[in-house]
Amino acid sequence: MPTTSRRRDTPPPQTGSSEIEVLRGFLDYLRASIAAKVDGAPEPQVRTAGVPSGTNLLGLLNHLTFVERSMFLGDKVTNWKATFHAAPADGVADVVDRYRRTVERANEVLDGCTDLGAPVPRPGKPAPSVRWALTHMIEETGRHAGHADILRELIDGATGR
Repeated sequence: MPTTSRRRDTPPPQTGSSEIEVLRGFLDYLRASIAAKVDGAPEPQVRTAGVPSGTNLLGLLNHLTFVERSMFLGDKVTNWKATFHAAPADGVADVVDRYRRTVERANEVLDGCTDLGAPVPRPGKPAPSVRWALTHMIEETGRHAGHADILRELIDGATGR
């Protein structure tokens, strides 16, 4: 049985009053939560399936990196299932760093978006509205952050955001 380690729970963010500030505030909150959940997780457990579906902690963050890149940077993903597994040569720090760099780049794109009804500026690719993209990323990141909470606790007992 893993030793329980409790992190202080971080409450939801205090955001501005505009719709875009609320959406971006909650997305950044979830992004930070899942990156922290993966950061420092031990090998090889971080890439070991914790459930029969094959889901693993490192794969969740790797997948979210691809989703961010697709949604905000216009990258094409041809095999979504493959994104749920980090390359064997990629360690925890590599995947966490790549995710955080991708989030920074996505935020640079979002910094130029003032109209939530306008399409996300993705070169050469049809795009949803900024509002839809932010809402989808909150849903996607929140869903996988919940999975990550459970997987991390199964690995080493760590809990909290």
